[in-house]
Amino acid sequence: KNSEVSGVMAKADIKPKSIYHAKKWSDDVENLYRFQQAGYRDEVEYKQVKQVDMVECWPETGFVKKLQRRDNTFYYYDKQRECEDKEVHKVKVYVY
Repeated sequence: KNSEVSGVMAKADIKPKSIYHAKKWSDDVENLYRFQQAGYRDEVEYKQVKQVDMVECWPETGFVKKLQRRDNTFYYYDKQRECEDKEVHKVKVYVY
C-alpha cells in the first residue's frame, strides 16, 4: 500500500524544467492555450489537480473539448481553432 501512495506523490510533484513562449500556432499550442485559459499550466498539471486520467477531446481534431476550472465551473471549447495568431505568443510551453 505504501509504495502506491509514494508513487502517487512522486507523480504529483512533476515540475517543468524550463518554459518558453510559443512562436507559431500548432495543435499542441492550441491545447496549451485552452489549459491556460482554464487556469492550468498544461495537461500534466490539470490531471494532477483534478485527479483525472483522461481529458475530454474532440475526436475530429484532438483539441480539448471541456475543462473544469479550480472553482469547479466548466469551460467548453469548439472543435475549431480558438487560439488566434495574435494570442499565440502568450501561450507558455513547458519543458519537462
